[in-house]
Amino acid sequence: MRRGGKGFRAASRGGGFREVTARCGLLARGVLYALVGLLALRVAFGDAGGREADRQGALQELVGKPFGGVLVWAVGVGLVCMMLWRLSEAVFGAAGPDGGKPLKRLASAGRTVFYAVAAFSVLSFAAGGGGHSGDQQSRDVTAQALELPAGQWLTGAAGLGIAVAGVVIAVQAARRTFRKHLAVPGWGRAAVDFLGVSGGLARGAVFAAAGSFVVYAAVRYDPGQAKGVDDTLRSFTGTAAGPWLLVAVAVGLMLFGVFSWAMARWREV
Repeated sequence: MRRGGKGFRAASRGGGFREVTARCGLLARGVLYALVGLLALRVAFGDAGGREADRQGALQELVGKPFGGVLVWAVGVGLVCMMLWRLSEAVFGAAGPDGGKPLKRLASAGRTVFYAVAAFSVLSFAAGGGGHSGDQQSRDVTAQALELPAGQWLTGAAGLGIAVAGVVIAVQAARRTFRKHLAVPGWGRAAVDFLGVSGGLARGAVFAAAGSFVVYAAVRYDPGQAKGVDDTLRSFTGTAAGPWLLVAVAVGLMLFGVFSWAMARWREV
């Protein structure tokens, strides 16, 4: 891969720190997606043990394992690292010749906020604060947003943004745009391509569906129509494909978790 250009030189500032934070963050992200996918698969077959197929359920699953408390803290710290990596991209520019472009920096800033919220949620859980379920949190946030001036329009715009992000994620996965950031040995390229495409399509489908529910909640002016990750995943069973669509998405999310681990190994940051 070509390493020249202003983007790469900008991304090289604080290179050692950036590399550590990026790889730790990707490892943590992989753990969460693998566990959410596993829980969603169990939901599809009616064996979720009462746990929700979302970040909260994944943490509950993790804390029940040996050294679970330590693992939850490790995931929280990993997400803090993810946030710091994306913040460094917003400030200095991402890897690649066009990594310093304003649109790329803005995207990194948005990811910084996303992972800051995720890290706070995980660390709060690790510290003993169980909190509401992801579905309830989505409804609460939607209700608060609808009460703002022009709240219906703002909520609809936010939902549309999430849905569009999901479509972009899926399209980029199908086009294999992740290849330009990965230095994968020849023997592993086909496998990583499969993980990236299938995992990205599943992840994009979840984002697109969740965003669509927020838009619907805005149109109906009913926060109860908004859905978190768990309810969004369960909604796939209401399609013509029945539980098999949820099975496909669940397997895809687990594969995205494995893809995140592959990125932790081979992504150029």
